[in-house]
Amino acid sequence: MVTKDATAIIDADGALTELGTTDCVPWWSFTKTVLSITTLRLVEKGSLSLDGHLPDFPFSLRQLLRHEAGLPDYARIAQYHADVAAGKTPWPVERLLAIADANRLRYAPGAGWGYSNIGYLRVSQLIERASGKDLAEALGDHVFGPAGLASPRLAKEPGDLIEVQMGSTSGYHPGWVYHGLVVGTVADAARLLWLLTNNRLLQPSTFAEMIDPHSLLNFRSAANPDPADGLGLMLRAKNPIMHPIGHTGEGPDSKIAVYAKNRKIAALWTSLPSMFDAEAGAFDLLA
Repeated sequence: MVTKDATAIIDADGALTELGTTDCVPWWSFTKTVLSITTLRLVEKGSLSLDGHLPDFPFSLRQLLRHEAGLPDYARIAQYHADVAAGKTPWPVERLLAIADANRLRYAPGAGWGYSNIGYLRVSQLIERASGKDLAEALGDHVFGPAGLASPRLAKEPGDLIEVQMGSTSGYHPGWVYHGLVVGTVADAARLLWLLTNNRLLQPSTFAEMIDPHSLLNFRSAANPDPADGLGLMLRAKNPIMHPIGHTGEGPDSKIAVYAKNRKIAALWTSLPSMFDAEAGAFDLLA
């Protein structure tokens, strides 16, 4: 079903303006920001270490969160996209990891950078192990509950998307997002980022770790002249707090971009047939 786009803006005083659909939408890779917040709250509680080597792996949690672990990305596998488009059932995790050759690191941890959804699958597994709960419950306990947000939840089966606006896509299985797919309103995505950047969810020192940048000069563009990656956040390498901080996400037939700048938040979700550049739109609203 094609639906109208959605925009949520929170000004510096915390006032919210909503335009377009107020239904739940897929947060796609903005879910990575949610996962990062969860792990950092577990770090603050002493349940996880940010820099110690992880059990069974030669990399750290920081390296996972900042895409520095050397893991591949299943988004580069042609058969993955073909099976998603064909409406097939998601592969078992073991098959995914075998097809991606996930045990073979592409570079030594900390010696390179490569965006990796498999890395965030490992993050989700760590959350479950450290919290002793399944991912949905852990996200509720450590992020959505403390943030006071009612709409966000983890979608696990196609039935979980019945009331979610998916653009022109139908029959999508959220299991294809192996690190987990959060759905929620655009307004709650904006509220979450407002709380994060105003130090309502993490200690200031922890948030400082979150926006410590890994510069990505090879990915420079007109829209992103100084790109960098933080812990579950996209940002600028120089003075990141003075430039847009957030995350962009994309899935079949829709995109979302949620960014903060100078205590103002802009969150945009767009679907077919428009599919305008959600990230550029968010940046324009924050300019």
